[in-house]
Amino acid sequence: MSVKILHSADWQIGKAFAGIGDVNEGDKAAELRTQRLKTVHRVAEVAVEHDVDAVLVAGDVFETNAVSDESLRRTIQALSAYQGQWLLLPGNHDAALAESAWTRLHRLNLPGNVKLLTRPEPVLIADHQLAILPAPLTRRHEAVDITEAMDAMQTPKGTVRIGIAHGSISNRLPERSEALNEIAEDRADRARLDYLALGDWHGTLKISPRTWYAGTPEPDRFKENSPGNVLLVTIEGPGAAPQVEPIAVGHFRWHQIKIEIHRHRDLQALGVLFEQLGRPYDRHLVNLTVSGTVDLALREELCRFLDEWRARFHLLRLSMSQLVAIPSDDDLDRIDTLGFIRTAVNQLRGLAGDSSNPQRDSARLALQILYTEHVRAGRVEP
Repeated sequence: MSVKILHSADWQIGKAFAGIGDVNEGDKAAELRTQRLKTVHRVAEVAVEHDVDAVLVAGDVFETNAVSDESLRRTIQALSAYQGQWLLLPGNHDAALAESAWTRLHRLNLPGNVKLLTRPEPVLIADHQLAILPAPLTRRHEAVDITEAMDAMQTPKGTVRIGIAHGSISNRLPERSEALNEIAEDRADRARLDYLALGDWHGTLKISPRTWYAGTPEPDRFKENSPGNVLLVTIEGPGAAPQVEPIAVGHFRWHQIKIEIHRHRDLQALGVLFEQLGRPYDRHLVNLTVSGTVDLALREELCRFLDEWRARFHLLRLSMSQLVAIPSDDDLDRIDTLGFIRTAVNQLRGLAGDSSNPQRDSARLALQILYTEHVRAGRVEP
């Protein structure tokens, strides 16, 4: 007897993505929200391609319990490509409260192949060859390990036992996850589980051979922790070691990049790095931190370079607070000024070059602004 499941988690349908994009650039956040539903549809297609017995979603299906009815209906529609069994678990973002997204889903006449795991009791599927043992969150934070109930759950002899939960494995995560719902690291052994499907950590992560986090199928933050996957889990029978295969389904890619720039070749290296992210470039969101020391001409070239890439990427978020621009003699000689402005430039040059002067940074900024305005006015060759 062999069973095959698809393990996913942390869809967070309805996520706001506050602070993403600019009103003058179109609603980038709306595109990210829409893509999450498209990725759910892709999960359904993968389930069909691999002919799985069920798809398990280990919590945080929705961003909040206040998600709109339209989003609930769109989620149900996204599942329709796979006609097998869907099993959806409440997480800390969408806990199974007395009135919640789950009670509203019940009122929407769910398809018969969609099961909401709102009660801590075994669910038998695949002709009773597979038992799903859920640990649904009924409030955002639990003070006790609710997966302990799995230890006492009885299932028919010869069934594959798969637990599903949402929370933090004690002492095993690279850093603390966003929920406080702790789960014993040896729960799979204690509860005699063939596999424990977890949600809450947004990257794909193996805790032990029988315990995995699937991560979010659609990346949603600037963290390099292997998001964007679902897990294809094959178990040959009770007690057999699970075979776990990550399958990439995510659309957008989020990158955290830090670089130092001191000379022109450093800027060229950044261009190579951007190109290596791969086409199409509009699938990438980049959080870029630039540090180093440059003259005003190179800083102006850097700004033009970043403006060009900003138009290619879905998002380019930039921090240059650690980049120091020091005017060179060539920079200032390029400013074609006479009279009062020339006198002001010379005074600012003196202030900018005096390391003991508390106004040094302000003088450098003033020269930078003056240089930039002259470039834009066409008085300085870029």
